[in-house]
Amino acid sequence: MTHTLAAAPPELPGKWEPPPGDPLEHETAGLAKILCSSIFITGTPLETARKVDGYFTAPPEMRDTVADTVVDAAKGEVRLTMHNGVVRRARLIGDQGCVTLPRDAEQVFFTPVPVKPALPDAATQDWPTGDRLPSIPLPSEINSEKLAEAVRAAFGDHQNTLTEAFAVVYKGQLIAERYEAGMDLTTRLAGWSMGKSITATLMALLIKQRVYDLWQPAPIEEWQNIDDARHNIRIADLLHMSSGLRCLAPQDPDPAPGYPDHVYVYTGAIDAFRWSITRPSQWLPNTVWRYRNCDPLSIGYLIRKAVESNGENYLAWPQRELFDKLGIRQMVLETDPYGNFLLNGYELGSARDWLRLGMLYLQGGMWNGEQLLPEGWSDFVRTPAPKSSGQYGAFFWLARSSGWPIPQDAYFMAGSGGQYTFIIPTHDLVVVRLGHDGGERAGTQALSRALDLLMQAIPQSRASWTPSRLQ
Repeated sequence: MTHTLAAAPPELPGKWEPPPGDPLEHETAGLAKILCSSIFITGTPLETARKVDGYFTAPPEMRDTVADTVVDAAKGEVRLTMHNGVVRRARLIGDQGCVTLPRDAEQVFFTPVPVKPALPDAATQDWPTGDRLPSIPLPSEINSEKLAEAVRAAFGDHQNTLTEAFAVVYKGQLIAERYEAGMDLTTRLAGWSMGKSITATLMALLIKQRVYDLWQPAPIEEWQNIDDARHNIRIADLLHMSSGLRCLAPQDPDPAPGYPDHVYVYTGAIDAFRWSITRPSQWLPNTVWRYRNCDPLSIGYLIRKAVESNGENYLAWPQRELFDKLGIRQMVLETDPYGNFLLNGYELGSARDWLRLGMLYLQGGMWNGEQLLPEGWSDFVRTPAPKSSGQYGAFFWLARSSGWPIPQDAYFMAGSGGQYTFIIPTHDLVVVRLGHDGGERAGTQALSRALDLLMQAIPQSRASWTPSRLQ
């Protein structure tokens, strides 16, 4: 994703300190987690996962530095030994997915919780809450040949695109769906930073319940000193990626001269919430836009704080309060070793589950006659964030400056490696594409062709939307 940014104002006093530890060891820990999730959750063979999965936290060029790889099926664990003898591991912790363990730790620092959907068998329920599809023809206004061509284009030359799933919903009807060989509608696939949009949705539930207000200063204890610049960071600023926290990322205009915080929260096997909320301010809030993981993790901290303050089970809460209502049965939300959801990018779900989440937004937060999200929430997340050059809303990306061949008022979830859920209101469409990281470049080109063909196949059915004001 290209980030075109305006010049930043002068920084506040202070100096960035790189996260502790050896960057290569962090990358090895990141690779252990990627392999663990790919093998034990998605079902990808080891050699395939090693070659084409999880480039963001474990760049391909570091993978030959691993001296030994052990996949322990009995423990649900992947152990990687570095040439200096250091062993880094990740383990499948039940329904919390694969978790990166600290170097010398044998266990996580939380009690795992079983999280099972409180839903009937999906095969016995009608779409979209279930998976049973009606035997009805395509709507007559759709060009079926162009639609079929779009699906073929999304996969293209599969050896290069490495597309895993492509699915399209039109006016609530699933009109196209295809999977990589060996995968199907239940396969859990990595969504990476599409998880940030889940974080936005979970916060929306709490705002609708009046636990929080969108425009209130974030009630984080460490930020309450009136002389602290963080004192004025609002919940909306965090959702806009405009907090000003000094949490450097590799995609910053001036990349970090060391291992960046943005990646460390994945690989450091730390309390990622604590790391994020203890970052000092680099700029005053709402003056600079930067795509950095500390903002969604700070929102995650507030979510956990609210859920546990209400006496509810944090690890089961997303399934009970959101996923069960939408018919989402496959989503795995992975955590750090302290049981914090790493929804900045560690979650896996089926293509149909991502479609359902996109449909919730396409329908303005309404599902089965119930208004699940606050009125106007879908408009808020697709209104350009201040200083973002029109490319970002609130944990959703905006089509207006993306280059995608779709209407300018469309918006989308996006994750590293070519993971996308597009919400295209003018055409009543939700489009999901998932794929291996190794095919990102070719896969993105193929997806662009597919979207262009979809725009030819399906007529516009709604007027375009313009944000009423910049917030």
